Amino acid sequence: MPWKIVEKRVGRAGGAKQREARQRQWDRKHGEDAWAIGYLVDDAFVLQEQALVDVYHRSYDMHFAHHPDDLEELLATAKVLRNPHAEATTGVDLQVPAILDHLKRHDLALRGTDVVDIGSWEGRASHAISIRLSPLTIRCCLDDRVSLETWWQDEKCLAVWTDD
Repeated sequence: MPWKIVEKRVGRAGGAKQREARQRQWDRKHGEDAWAIGYLVDDAFVLQEQALVDVYHRSYDMHFAHHPDDLEELLATAKVLRNPHAEATTGVDLQVPAILDHLKRHDLALRGTDVVDIGSWEGRASHAISIRLSPLTIRCCLDDRVSLETWWQDEKCLAVWTDD
């Protein structure tokens, strides 16, 4: 009983109300617990929760491995990380948890004094590092020709559980 992709490029999750409305629509159309959001990775459907680790977190890991100065600047500058876009729009924050997970797994701690934005909102960011660590700038670990944000949004798909 595999997952079958029924809609490619489902787009941005949106704010809380938009996400809930879409989920209710999918529940009505496909049945509760019969659908999932995920990604096609190496010709296999991967649930979003797994793609978050395998692609999103790994892309930040790769960025920090290739740009240790960004990591050091972040550690020296930040006391707290925030996602201004997610706060302003009730969107889902993926980048701050990905960075915090990286720090935890590498036994690193923020030692600065500033609140550092990861990304921007309405063209404003707290620090230059905010833009360098934005998912709009981070390269995707599966395809370094595109940003992590581009891959995450363009490759997102809806799948339903089938009895085939």
